Formats: sequence, C-alpha cells, structure tokens
Amino acid sequence: MTKLVLAIDDDKYVHHVIEESLAGFCKLIHAKNGEEGLRLALKYNPDIILLDVEMPGKSGYQVCTELKNNDQTKDTPVMFLSGKSELPERVKGYNAGAADYIVKPFNAQELMARIQVLYEYRQHSNKLKDDIKKAEITAEIAMTDSGDMGRIMRYVGQSYHAHDIQTLSEYFFEFFKPLDLEVIVAFWYQEIGVFCTTDGCVCPLEQELLEKHRYANRFVDFSSCTIINFPKVSILIKNMPLSDVALYGRYKDLFPHLLEVTNAKIQDMEVNEKALSQAHNVGNAFSELSELMFANSDTREQAVDQMTEQLSEIRKTMQQYPELANNQALALNVEQLEKTQLLFASLNDDLGFVKYQLNHIIDSRTELIDSLSKIATPEFTDNITSQTDIELF
Repeated sequence: MTKLVLAIDDDKYVHHVIEESLAGFCKLIHAKNGEEGLRLALKYNPDIILLDVEMPGKSGYQVCTELKNNDQTKDTPVMFLSGKSELPERVKGYNAGAADYIVKPFNAQELMARIQVLYEYRQHSNKLKDDIKKAEITAEIAMTDSGDMGRIMRYVGQSYHAHDIQTLSEYFFEFFKPLDLEVIVAFWYQEIGVFCTTDGCVCPLEQELLEKHRYANRFVDFSSCTIINFPKVSILIKNMPLSDVALYGRYKDLFPHLLEVTNAKIQDMEVNEKALSQAHNVGNAFSELSELMFANSDTREQAVDQMTEQLSEIRKTMQQYPELANNQALALNVEQLEKTQLLFASLNDDLGFVKYQLNHIIDSRTELIDSLSKIATPEFTDNITSQTDIELF
C-alpha cells in the first residue's frame, strides 16, 4: 500500500524539494501553514507528517502538540524539518511529541530512509497495540511484593537466571509494571546499544537522546523526562511524576539500585561470554595440535615397525651368507641402525605419554567449557517469575 505523507511548510521551494525527493516513493499532500495542516491531517489521516518548525501563525511545535493531543492523530509519527541542528532544538522537538528530526537542506536518500523507518515503526506499533489488546484479555499476574526493596531483591534473584539481553529486559520491565511509567532502556552490551521498551518500538529520536547523554551526568532531567546513566545501562523515563514531589524523590532514590544490579549483570555476561569464547579458541587449538601429533605419531610408529622388519631381514641374510657376516663395515652399519631403531622406539614411548597428557588437557578443556556454559546459562528455576513471598522486617 502506498504511503501517504503530509508536508506542512510555508516555503514553496521546500515543498518543491520534497516533491522532487519523494517522487514515486509515496503520495504527498501539501499544506502551506499550521492551520491547514491540522485540517488535512484530520481529513486524510496520513501515515507520516513532515512539519516545518518556524512558520507564521502556529509554529511547528504548537502544531505538533495539537496533533499529539488529538486522539485521531496522536499516533501519527511527526518528523520536524528545521535549519537548526543544535541538541536543545532536537530536545524541544522531542518534548513536543516528534518521532524524528531532520536538518535542512536534507538529502533525498536520507529523507526517504527516515520516512521508511517511521513508516515501519508505525506499522509495527499498530500491530503491537493489537497484540496488547488481545493480551489484556488474559489476567495479569498480581504483584504482591512488599516494599520497594523487596521488589529490588526479587529482581536480583530474577537477574541471576537471565543469560541474555532479551530475558534480562523482560525481568527489567516487569519491575516497572505496577509503577505506570513509560520507560525506554539502553543496554550498552559489548559497546553496542540495545534499545528496548515495553511496546517493542523505540523511535530514532529516543535512541539519539540516550546516545547523546550516555556519558553525561548520572541524572539528566528535561521537561517530564529523566535519563539515568550507568556504564552498561541507561534508562529514559518519559512521564516522571513532577506534581508529586515525594514520589518523584522516591523514584530517584530507588531506580539507581535497580540499574546498579543491571549494570553488574551485564558486566558479568560480557566476562562470561569472553571467557567462553577464549576457552573454545584454546580448546580448538589443542584439538588441532592433538590431531597433528596423533597423525605424526602413527606415521613414526609405522616407520619404526618397518625399520624393525628390515633389520630382521638383514640379520637373516647375514646368517645365510657367512661372507656378509664377516664384513665389518656392514656389521657396524647394522649396529648403528639397531641403535637408531631403539632411539625411535624410546621416542615413540615419550610421544605416547605426550598423547596421554594431551587427551587429559582436552578432557579438562571440555569440563571448563561445560562449567562456563553453566555459569552463562544458570539452571532454570520454575518459580523464579512467581516469587512473591519476600518479606522485609
């Protein structure tokens, strides 16, 4: 199905550029000001809205706010078009409800790519909302943990049984279920950002905010949002309770404990993954060495057996022909060959011991990998997700 894009801008040249850039990519509707844009948005329900920031009459921020306050258009992704690239301007756009922000003049390929991302984001979001509505038919698991620290203790126990980011994120968001907070988390795993949220969709601007503030202060506050940073994990809370000072303060005291546990768990996962990888590499190297040595050993044993047979044949021949037995040079050479044969036999015995030791090392390597795998994947406990009997005194 063809994507429908509404472009709201007071500059005719910008409309022309957009038309040229998106020709054949999507269907376009044009509005020359904010009021007209609002009317067309309600009339046509576009998939994406491109919105200029600075316009006569209502500014882009005002138009975006009205779109987000209207039930019909609140879920339509808005991309701001602006000549300003500073971070405060982007934050202002995010606070108004935008999903993305592109700086003029823009590249046609970049514009199409960003529109495609937002379009897929909306399609995925709509599908997830349908899934959530179906899931809401199922009764929610009652949360009966007593007190904040009891719930932290429960999360500590759960995190022990998480051996991948997906499982850890499920336990992480379970902690926030009763708090009615919109939370986005970034796990900085192996220096790569893994972004997660309860509805599965993290828009580009939210990712950018977390990346930009990753190395900022522990707490970053703007509008009703708060970012909390740890080396291996950051969260963006989109609806902090500013009107309730006591609750706001309690959350700021509570959440760092949760992130500290999560940070330690991710560090542990990284160490285990690295150790397991190194153990596999060392094991593979020993296996290759063992195969090579076994192959050489077999060849050497065959050579020693062949030499023994040849010496035996030479002795028989010398016994049959007395003139050969009296040949001192030949006798000396045979004696030297016998010594060499004994030396090779002794060497084969030594190599047999080396082979035994290599087998022992390979067995130990297998046990080490099994142990590391068990650490990385703890034994599953049936009642870990339903643990509700924590009591604090």
